[in-house]
Amino acid sequence: MAEQQQPQMTDEEASTWVREQFQAANKYLAENGIITDRVLTKESRYLVPYVAVWKFTTQDKKELWLVNGDVPTDVVGAKAAKDAREALRHIALQWQLKAQSIIDDPKAQQDDEQIKYAQYLISRAEGIHDAVQTESLWQQ
Repeated sequence: MAEQQQPQMTDEEASTWVREQFQAANKYLAENGIITDRVLTKESRYLVPYVAVWKFTTQDKKELWLVNGDVPTDVVGAKAAKDAREALRHIALQWQLKAQSIIDDPKAQQDDEQIKYAQYLISRAEGIHDAVQTESLWQQ
C-alpha cells in the first residue's frame, strides 16, 4: 500500500470515503452484537482510500480498534495496541498467523477458496506492514 501511487482524490471524495468506512464499521460491529458508544476520532487514522483504523468505546465501557477499507474488516481490543499504528501492526500479524494456519491445514490445502483467502490475507498483511513502516504516513 505505501509504495503504491496515491490515487488523486478531492477532499470531498476523501470525506465521503471516510464516512462510508465509518458506516461500514458501525454496521459490522452491530452485526456482531457490539453496540458502540462513541468513536474516538483523535485516535482514529485514515489512509485514504486504503484503510481506516477506528477506536471505539462500547456501551459496556470497553475500547476497541476496528480496521476496514480495502482490507478484511477486523477488530482487536484496545489493550492490544497503544495507537492506530500499533493496532494495524497487531492485526496484520494476526492475518499472517491465520493465513499460515490455513496453509498448514491439510483440509484447507484441498480447498481453492481457502487458499485464495489465505493469499488475500497475506497480501493485505504485507500492504499493512509496508504502511506501518512508512514513517511519513504517521506524522501528526
